[in-house]
Amino acid sequence: MAGDGVELLFGPMLIGVFLNTTLYGAFVVQTFVYFQTYKRDSRWIRMFVLYLLFCETLNTGFDIGMMYEPLIIRYATPSATIIAPIMLSADPLMTVLISSPVQLFIAWRVRVMSGLTLIPAVICFFAFTAFVGGIATTVSVTIINEYTRFHQFDGAVITWLASSAVADVVITVSLVWSLWRQRTGIAATDDLISRLIRLTVQTGLITAISATADVTLFLAVKGTTLNYIWDFALSKLYSNSLLSTLNARGGWKASGTLQENILFGAPSVGGSTTIASGLYIDPPIQSDTLATIELQTRKPPRLGSLTPESTNQPEYAIAVRRVVEQFEDDPIPKTRGFPAEA
Repeated sequence: MAGDGVELLFGPMLIGVFLNTTLYGAFVVQTFVYFQTYKRDSRWIRMFVLYLLFCETLNTGFDIGMMYEPLIIRYATPSATIIAPIMLSADPLMTVLISSPVQLFIAWRVRVMSGLTLIPAVICFFAFTAFVGGIATTVSVTIINEYTRFHQFDGAVITWLASSAVADVVITVSLVWSLWRQRTGIAATDDLISRLIRLTVQTGLITAISATADVTLFLAVKGTTLNYIWDFALSKLYSNSLLSTLNARGGWKASGTLQENILFGAPSVGGSTTIASGLYIDPPIQSDTLATIELQTRKPPRLGSLTPESTNQPEYAIAVRRVVEQFEDDPIPKTRGFPAEA
């Protein structure tokens, strides 16, 4: 049992579990920050975050138990290197129970941001396909539990991970495209948009790269578990990316400066101060409190009532205090805010 065989069998699995538990800690912190900061978000979004926390907790527990079985319970027995741990079969299922809902959530946000239906439909299709592939992989690992026979269900693994990677690429490209359309030629606005594009690419492609590396190593390097380095951490990458996006609406510090976010609004063109996809900016008010984007229903005041005198602000001052979004079935006009001052 000594030598490279064992090292390449349990070594990558152990590293993957280390990454999984480390990212779980980061996810718990982000969850705490979210519930402390966005207490007025829609209830279903808060429940969705709790659902992710529940699933991630189960996933981490399953991964720890998965390593405990061969390294402790079956230590120094031939079956430890032949038969896969029982809890390994739970990994694909728990991953798609997290990744697919996250992708569907982002597909909904892309629909809100762009007003299109085709791109979100494509994202939903690949998210659903990945979900089916993940369930098929779980069933296959349960039935075929010998390491040397894992490649008998390559099709299920390819369906799961390749579909997930394609969905992530479509998400990233669609968000970058939505941002690129808002470029105005104004240096300050274009600089902000460029930074948002870089952030979107960095956070969106990491899951696509991880899923691609997972399936590539699984198919190319047989007889090892090198793909598990990325596989066990995959669900945490999805949940952390989503929570990072939610928390980035107001930043992590009470700096009083609104931090723009691609999924929850971006600066529009022209002289008026608006946020794409129906986000409304409050009238100028000085405030030392944290600026946030609350995802709740709110009716904006009449535009005619917004005057410099009524807000006790200098004539040309514009201060962003809070952005709220209306989640209603009726279409929302995309250009609301106050007109540019003369």
